[in-house]
Amino acid sequence: MKSPPPPTTGHSDQVTAQALREQYEAGATVDELVASSGLSYGTVLNRLRDVGTVMRTSWQTRRLRDGQARRNLAAHLRHLYEQQGATLAELAVARSVTRRAARRLLIEAGGTPRTTQQTLRIRSAASTARRKKLASSLRARYEAGATVPDLAAECNYSVGTVYRLLHQAGTRMRPKHNHGPARTPRKRS
Repeated sequence: MKSPPPPTTGHSDQVTAQALREQYEAGATVDELVASSGLSYGTVLNRLRDVGTVMRTSWQTRRLRDGQARRNLAAHLRHLYEQQGATLAELAVARSVTRRAARRLLIEAGGTPRTTQQTLRIRSAASTARRKKLASSLRARYEAGATVPDLAAECNYSVGTVYRLLHQAGTRMRPKHNHGPARTPRKRS
């Protein structure tokens, strides 16, 4: 008995088959294509074969995926390194790799390792910005009437550190034992 001729495929089937092929060649598995397309496993396989897709073995898929995972990890490490100022040692600890592997991944992602001095400058700039923000906050609260000992207790700093931060912020200090809002100086005639 003769089997019936295969049905002719329409334009929409060819587009779907081509789209399936592109997704497969980009690294998707047949199971993922089945889930995303709503087609049966056999239909997906048939459509992939109809458009001449070269099928992978399971180990080839794993190897391809490992490459993608490595690229994703490298891009993430580069982001942490460049945007957040992390060091290579911190990257190594964060991703459970060696410092040397973190450096290699950073270079693979297109990043350039910094010198120790460059890292220190980045860290110093961030610390300075936080300190200025704290100093301006302390100044506003001091000028609203808070005392230096109260501010020191709230911030968990010493009184001397609070005085230093207030001076760095350009705060006009009140005379001792005169609690209340800062006064404006009188004009001498």
